[in-house]
Amino acid sequence: MHCAHRIGGTRTGTRRSLVPPSSRCSGAPWNPRPECQLTYWNNCRQPPLGDSEVKHRSTGSRNHHGSFREYSDHKPSVHFPMALNASSRGTVLVQAAAGVWVWYSYRTAGKAGILPSLEDLLFYTIAEGQERIPAHKFTTALKATGLRTGDPTTSDGALDRHLFKKCVQSNIVLLTQAFRKKFVIPDFQPFCAHIDELYHNAKKIPGGQVADYIPQLARFSPDLWAVSLCTVDGQRHTVGDTKVPFCLQSCVKPLKYAIAVHDHGTDYVHRFIGKEPSGLRFNKLFLNEDDKPHNPMVNAGAIVCTSLIKVRAHHTHTSVMDFMNKLAGNEYVGFSNATFQSERESGDRNFAIGYYLKEKKCFPEGTDMTSILDFYFQLCSIEVTCESASVMAATLANGGFCPITGERVLSPEAVRNTLSLMHSCGMYDFSGQFAFHVGLPAKSGVSGGILLVVPNVMGVMCWSPPLDKLGNSVRGIRFCTDLLSLCNFHNYDNLKHFAKKLDPRREGGDQRVKSVINLLFAAYTGDVSALRRFALSSMDMEQRDYDSRTALHVAAAEGHAEVVRFLLEACKVNAVPKDRWGNTPMDEAVHFGHHDVVTILQDYHPPPSPPQPPQTTEVAGNNLDGLL
Repeated sequence: MHCAHRIGGTRTGTRRSLVPPSSRCSGAPWNPRPECQLTYWNNCRQPPLGDSEVKHRSTGSRNHHGSFREYSDHKPSVHFPMALNASSRGTVLVQAAAGVWVWYSYRTAGKAGILPSLEDLLFYTIAEGQERIPAHKFTTALKATGLRTGDPTTSDGALDRHLFKKCVQSNIVLLTQAFRKKFVIPDFQPFCAHIDELYHNAKKIPGGQVADYIPQLARFSPDLWAVSLCTVDGQRHTVGDTKVPFCLQSCVKPLKYAIAVHDHGTDYVHRFIGKEPSGLRFNKLFLNEDDKPHNPMVNAGAIVCTSLIKVRAHHTHTSVMDFMNKLAGNEYVGFSNATFQSERESGDRNFAIGYYLKEKKCFPEGTDMTSILDFYFQLCSIEVTCESASVMAATLANGGFCPITGERVLSPEAVRNTLSLMHSCGMYDFSGQFAFHVGLPAKSGVSGGILLVVPNVMGVMCWSPPLDKLGNSVRGIRFCTDLLSLCNFHNYDNLKHFAKKLDPRREGGDQRVKSVINLLFAAYTGDVSALRRFALSSMDMEQRDYDSRTALHVAAAEGHAEVVRFLLEACKVNAVPKDRWGNTPMDEAVHFGHHDVVTILQDYHPPPSPPQPPQTTEVAGNNLDGLL
């Protein structure tokens, strides 16, 4: 039995026999002898047959339910209940924990059973050899992946394997992805630490003025500051005053537009509203050359969009609230009647815009302009928290699927068009600057919120009432620009020669591991063309694996003379690197009998130093005289 990873004549794993001494027996690869035999491979960090939970090759038919006990001189025995095909033999590759793979070789006889389920594998990953898992240990491990848990009522209890399986079986796919780091942000805790640092940096910024033209908004403290994010996989992180409700105000505009396109389609909606940035203040009484509002993100366009929702689709306030609840994954969505009344009493500018739109026949036929403005004020007065609004943003980032409920809420067409307009028109008169520096779809509101979408990654809600002179949150703008300075989320950050930034979507060390694997595998197969590409892309051709073996070691052991010549002549690599056992490429070539490789390496080996003759007393005296 072997690990199928043999590079340059050495194994990458170390075999231990895990059967009792009385029943140990030798076995050939993929065909172990009778009597149950287990083989455990240390350091086998990459599954030989692919990245999968279980790989299985077997022969035989009948079934048997049995259990294996692992034996080792270096660790306590661990019970692995397994159900196997009986009168069969084969090999099973199981991921027992993150980065640790175990080969099981077996031959059994008896009654029916099955291979370990995902629930079992997840249990053993968390249990670490124990028969029961404390509930708080499971919830702590779950939170580390970014998933949220409720307040556990059994935090001091413990789960055995069968109870654990019942608890997780309905969400086993999601939980397996979480513990295998297959989420969009695999190393979530370090990423959250960066978010917290950016939050505290932005919190120190002074300046800005709380909006006071709506009395209810003027009552918020300027010290309030919150950031919440939700990824497309449902990972959550919040920091600051994220439980405080506030009104969406203009942040509701892209959501209204998305509902309109979802209900009517793009062509119908844009018969009434344009797609271009206006270059003017958001509340100007101004239309484009076709006598249409410039876009749905200015007040005129948002009022017309409201009429499309109410008149054409017959939406009521209740039905729109239901839609918002779906966008937020059934998290907090409320309504501030006091803000609605304040909006209506201080909304002279919006009434003027409404009458101007009515004069220019911008509304669909049969529209009651007064009721439309009431509906417009109601939608602006919808309350959210930072947490629920981040789920709304994540639904847009996830193509219209809510990451919390998994329900499709918006059509792909509606999401695509909404994000496009948020990118070009979402930040008032700062839209061009924001697109230049941040490069992501966003929408701000006078309540201090900024709804930020990182497509296919996450949604973010920043909220702080103090605004700059353009009506955007001072702290929110700083947070967004700092985030994009740190992470490569900008739409054009992935250009080949762009400055290096943190990529939270990539697992730590992932690129270096792939680089080493690709380099050593090319040397192993003798692929000089691949090595030439790596060298041209400035790859370090002297990279080492965990045994300190280089590509030159591998090529010398396999007898690839052309690879050895290329590495030495073109890449100028060190000709005498030593691996963890002190072997050089010359030692590998000699050991495996590759004489042509030995001939090449000899030209690059330093000649042995000639033995120094012992100094005579006279010579030693002369040297001493010279020193004196």
